[in-house]
Amino acid sequence: MTEGMEALRIGIDLGGTKTEAIALDRTSGVELARRRVATERGSYDGTIRTIRDLVEGLEAQLGGRASVGIGIPGTISPATGLVKNANSTWLIGQPFDRDLQDALGRPVRLANDADCFALSEATDGAGAGAATMFGVILGTGVGGGLVVQGKLVTGPNAVAGEWGHNPLPWPADDERPGTACYCGRSGCVETFLSGPGLERDHGQGLRVPEIERLAQAGDGLAEAALERYEDRLARALAVVINILDPHVIALGGGVGNLARLYRNVPARWGRYVFSDSVVTRLLPPVHGDSSGVRGAAWLWD
Repeated sequence: MTEGMEALRIGIDLGGTKTEAIALDRTSGVELARRRVATERGSYDGTIRTIRDLVEGLEAQLGGRASVGIGIPGTISPATGLVKNANSTWLIGQPFDRDLQDALGRPVRLANDADCFALSEATDGAGAGAATMFGVILGTGVGGGLVVQGKLVTGPNAVAGEWGHNPLPWPADDERPGTACYCGRSGCVETFLSGPGLERDHGQGLRVPEIERLAQAGDGLAEAALERYEDRLARALAVVINILDPHVIALGGGVGNLARLYRNVPARWGRYVFSDSVVTRLLPPVHGDSSGVRGAAWLWD
């Protein structure tokens, strides 16, 4: 990395519907600029162009060259060096990190988007000071990342935190076999707890914020859908607590903006956690639903 790159760091959060970029001061972490554009769904070359244009635009705006970290809805396979497990399926099987390096003319660092979210919130967000924190993405997809003593946990298979592709725990009869998932199985947590999963369960063609507004206005159908969602989230997180026993769980992604989750899910998960009490804190992200873009910028630490 050249000396001129030391002043800035850029983070990119590649989501299923939007791609966001942030520029931070390298030393202080102060946000200098932020941009958000629609994701060019289905186009690998378009995704490369979008990220290149965001980086070049921020550098031109700020008059400097930056390190670049990118959070993606998947991960780079240690076995092949290609993207795997991406719900943005046009990335699967591609040498995404190498192609981005060629497009940007510099090294880049990639990590799973949920890992980036977890790293951001553990560094100076909801999980700051906590010994262990599980960061959750509830968006177009469902993912997770684990931070212990301030360090992101990774493993030999690059799947740490992939709770979204476990089966929904303790399913009711009407939850089996569940909706088919892009991973090739049915009934995955992601098919129930993603934004599209909640919208599909409500069944009226409405987006999540509209469902929330209807429930607040007393609509029974919307309220029932949200209560089902909360119980499913409580079950899924209970398994995480039983395995990891984190001090803090933080929710990111668009569905994580539902304020009622932070009251209602902890009220439900006690019946599923294998303990006489549950003191794990369920918290909203300090840095908002796109906190992962900050974590991507921190990958160069």
